[in-house]
Amino acid sequence: MKASEPLPSAEAVLRAAPPHALVATARRLLAERVGAEEMTLLLADYGLTVLQPVSHLPHTGPPVPAHDGPAGTAFLSQSPVVEVLREPAGHLVHLPITVRGDRLGVLSVRLPAGAADPDTVLRLGDFATALGHEVSTADRDTDLYHLARRTRRLTLAAEMQWQLLPGRGCAREEYVIGAHLEPAYAIGGDNFDWSTGADRLVLTVTDGMGQGIDASLLTSLAVGALRNARRAGVGLADQASLADQAVFAQYGGKVYASTLLLDFDLATGGVRAVDAGSPQLFRQRAGRTERIELEAQLPLGMFEESPYDEQTFQVEPGDRLIAVSTGVHGTRSATGDLFGERALRQILSATRPASPHETARAVVAGLIEHYGSKDLTSDAAVVCLDWNGRRG
Repeated sequence: MKASEPLPSAEAVLRAAPPHALVATARRLLAERVGAEEMTLLLADYGLTVLQPVSHLPHTGPPVPAHDGPAGTAFLSQSPVVEVLREPAGHLVHLPITVRGDRLGVLSVRLPAGAADPDTVLRLGDFATALGHEVSTADRDTDLYHLARRTRRLTLAAEMQWQLLPGRGCAREEYVIGAHLEPAYAIGGDNFDWSTGADRLVLTVTDGMGQGIDASLLTSLAVGALRNARRAGVGLADQASLADQAVFAQYGGKVYASTLLLDFDLATGGVRAVDAGSPQLFRQRAGRTERIELEAQLPLGMFEESPYDEQTFQVEPGDRLIAVSTGVHGTRSATGDLFGERALRQILSATRPASPHETARAVVAGLIEHYGSKDLTSDAAVVCLDWNGRRG
């Protein structure tokens, strides 16, 4: 098949491939249809520091930086990057792989000289998206892609938390979400979650008390209870109440989970909120960064049948919201200095032009610099949401 011809059935061929054989199938398709000489699937690791090639396990091949070099630039900018090769002559095209706003990695395709025309690059971008969707689906049936994402072993608590998360990003016409967790390979009690429908977005940030497996089990119960209540169709305050009862029934008030619940009306930008604990919420609007003051209510499971009330506020097109867990705003340096609002505001101001994904990562990077070590003693969760509003 000539390089100028479309790839009408590539998605169908990928869907029919065994989960572990997606890379080999994609390599064969690209060789046949665009004359690709080589193809590499690179997945972002849990810490978003490197992109790791998916190859024969247990080896994944040498990683490349996730924010530097041609592949890292494609991942960071979410745009194709064409690298010119001298010997042998040709082009190496790096294409971001993103599924519904969740950045998975980069597809690198080597083409012969003269083959990297704009139409081919555009079709390769569509192919990369199709491959990303299949990788996301294949994750349910094989460990291959989970293993390729890690530079070292996850703790058991971290394994449970990453399986609980919806992803690290989500995008629709009305909003773009980017989120980040640290310590990525040893996270315990921090979690973020979201669910979107035709007219609403529900977003939560949860911080389970304690560390390690105990915190992970507590957060799993709290998030599961919140999801169960949400899927039963009850309101935001009742979601908090039902989750509160579930946690108290299990732990009797000995431990609890702090949670911030937000329910967005996608048509109007109206937001209903329940602040059940310690996560904090900030808004950037017209060059200003301000904390949204919400009524602090009891964490989930602290007392039996705690009442919860909803509050409301409004978001406007161009607003950016940033939610941070206690492990961010409550962390102190070796000298005892609190990370606090001042440092957070400085980072948020400096990263305003960046994407929500990079802003969330930058906040955690600033926290690590403030703390003086990557080995944070408290989990840190950051969720950044850019509000675009609904057209018309």
